[in-house]
Amino acid sequence: MINVNRHILDNGLRIVHNEDVTTQMVALNVLYDVGARDEHPEHTGFAHLFEHLMFGGSINIPDYDTPVQNAGGENNAWTNNDITNYYITLPYNNAEIGFWLESDRMLSLDFNEKSLEVQKNVVTEEFKQRNLNQPYGDVSHILRDMAYKTHPYRWPTIGREISHIANATLDEVKDFFYRFYAPNNAILAVSGNISFEETKRLAEKWFGDIPSRKIKARNLPKEELQTEERRMTVYRDVPVDTIYMAFHICGRKEKEYHTFDIISDILCNGRSSRFIQRLVLEKKIFSSIDAYISGSIDSGLFHITGKPYEGITLEEAEEALWNELEKLKHENIVISELEKVKNRYESEQIFSNINYLLVATNMAFFELIGKAEDINDEVRKYRSVSPEQISEVSRKTFIKQNCNILYYKKSSGNKE
Repeated sequence: MINVNRHILDNGLRIVHNEDVTTQMVALNVLYDVGARDEHPEHTGFAHLFEHLMFGGSINIPDYDTPVQNAGGENNAWTNNDITNYYITLPYNNAEIGFWLESDRMLSLDFNEKSLEVQKNVVTEEFKQRNLNQPYGDVSHILRDMAYKTHPYRWPTIGREISHIANATLDEVKDFFYRFYAPNNAILAVSGNISFEETKRLAEKWFGDIPSRKIKARNLPKEELQTEERRMTVYRDVPVDTIYMAFHICGRKEKEYHTFDIISDILCNGRSSRFIQRLVLEKKIFSSIDAYISGSIDSGLFHITGKPYEGITLEEAEEALWNELEKLKHENIVISELEKVKNRYESEQIFSNINYLLVATNMAFFELIGKAEDINDEVRKYRSVSPEQISEVSRKTFIKQNCNILYYKKSSGNKE
């Protein structure tokens, strides 16, 4: 059970706290309620660019990393389509350095052309390496564009086009910062060997004077119901043919989310899972296979991806996948199979709640989508999923008119 304390500053910054005296460390996790879904379609990749810019110097602190290292700490960040997340861990006696550093970044960055050019080059190079020059690197772009026609999930976090980052101006970057990077659009989660009173004192001291900003209400277009199967075949210089399937599912806040998560584990988590046992080990249709959910706050995707053994066509591989999905719809799940998945999740949850940094990260996210205390109810939600719910959800989801299918084939030299 994670004990959550909470406090809200006058400027709207939400603070959630959990004390853990078994560690000598403190974690600060700052979650900003901005991701790739908040970008303009012609100016994508900005949320991810800011993940990098936030380490390029703030208004009063030209170098972020040196004070962290001198204090014996570590830091990093990540961005997805929904959020931008920053964290720092420090020995408890140096915890105030974390409050100092994070508050100055929230107040304002040191906006200058040199820093912007450096980070733009870093991000565009990352785009090239991961998405343009790497085998299968453009899959996310293709699949998202197939599955989403109106919702901004139709581009990945890295951005829709490399030119959107390469051409970003300092004024555009400033505008993005002041629209989203604000105390009233952020959650500060603190966990580790620090009391709630000390957390409140340091938060008031360092974050209290940062002015709140006018945050425009999010009003994203809702994705229309997909009513027919979408298919695409591309040819690339890759080692083996691969099949990708993506089905529309609910969002992270909805009740069926946990059912979809369990289904993905039943299909493909561990050696005893259905896809591994039947399609890899027994029938030898796939050499590798995976099934997972996107976990998006808004309506997400259920992904299946597989590389067939040599001599197996993508059509044969696809038929085998549909056969397994049909079994999910019409055959009751054996209780022992379901319990094994639930037990695995519970053990993972217990382990993650022991780690002070994971606790801070998870508290921030649960506070965003509901309230931080919901972290304590996750195991029950997974435990409550029944075989009947799995069949019901499968019947309405794993149908051809809800499916996006990408055949990713080895280039034959004369096809593009």
